[in-house]
Amino acid sequence: MDFVCAHAGRPATAVTRRDVARALLAVPSGVALVALPDLRRAMMAAGNPLSVAFWESAKATLSSIEAGVATVGDVQRWVESTGTEPILMTPSYFVWPEEDERGPVAAEMFARLVAYLEERVESGEIDPDALAAGEQEARGAYEELQERWLSTPLPDGRVPGFAVSDEQDEELFAAWDEEEAFALSELRRILADLPKQPELPGEELEAAAVRLRALLALPGYPANVLRACAGFEDRPLPDDDLELWLTVAAGVAGPVSDLSEGADVLEEFADLDGELSEEDTALANLCAIQHADWLAGVAALVRMGPGVLASPERMARLIAESEDIDVDDQDVDDLDATEGLFASVVTLWAHLGIVDSDEVLTPLGWWGLPKALERAWSAAE
Repeated sequence: MDFVCAHAGRPATAVTRRDVARALLAVPSGVALVALPDLRRAMMAAGNPLSVAFWESAKATLSSIEAGVATVGDVQRWVESTGTEPILMTPSYFVWPEEDERGPVAAEMFARLVAYLEERVESGEIDPDALAAGEQEARGAYEELQERWLSTPLPDGRVPGFAVSDEQDEELFAAWDEEEAFALSELRRILADLPKQPELPGEELEAAAVRLRALLALPGYPANVLRACAGFEDRPLPDDDLELWLTVAAGVAGPVSDLSEGADVLEEFADLDGELSEEDTALANLCAIQHADWLAGVAALVRMGPGVLASPERMARLIAESEDIDVDDQDVDDLDATEGLFASVVTLWAHLGIVDSDEVLTPLGWWGLPKALERAWSAAE
């Protein structure tokens, strides 16, 4: 009883089903099972007996855990059936961050919702015993109650669901910016240490720009992906060849926009078993490549110079063997995954003249790749 009260931060008379469930899960299941009868008697003596349905559900859940047959979902569902545990993922796909990953806003909103649910249990609006029994109507009402709370403004104007999501986005963007700034500093260090600096091949750039302008005027893939990467869907192409080429090359490393939604139809989004289009696959691959992988791959190519093979398979190997980043031992699946991501990259590089038809790095690629990467990562400076 003392452990439960200390764990919950409440006296025995105020301890809830959720408090007891969390305390029981905080110790080995065998220990919790042995302690369960004494805990139940202590709760009764304190004038807070909870209910027979709760104690039976606790015994059943702990027994399943001890037997090794309970899933994480089973345990989560049991805690939620206490009536005051927020649903981890609501029907509208709002997901609470894990407890140790909640920021101040998420922690505040979670605590507010717990308090709100406790009030609803006290008023009889929520029936924990019905939840413990698995009654679908009770579960549906419980979910709807939480959905409504998450979308209802608080007295200070904040909408709980949006406030939590905004905080998560800010944390994600901050981590992304930090990673990008580190990658940029490492790229500049590597370039400064090169024994020979690449020089701009003017004729190659001019020829590549002519081909690029003609390509970008065409409909469909790959023109639509390159326009989206560079942000040219809603603005004209620059007149300067160098500016045009660098903007598109930087966009491959850091796409600035998505494909136009003009051709999208509802049926495509509803067909979860359908295959992605070539352009959607390409953009998804570009966005999935980490800063460290870009840094390792481009640094290796720049050090070796023009004439080196830059095929997707070779890029995956260069990244796996790089000394510029910390890479754990990679298995075949990891290499295959990286190769698959860079298949889209190398295809687009060929249209820019970064690699030739044999997927070999060109002088333009040698000069332009680090410039493009630096531009992609300098946008926030």
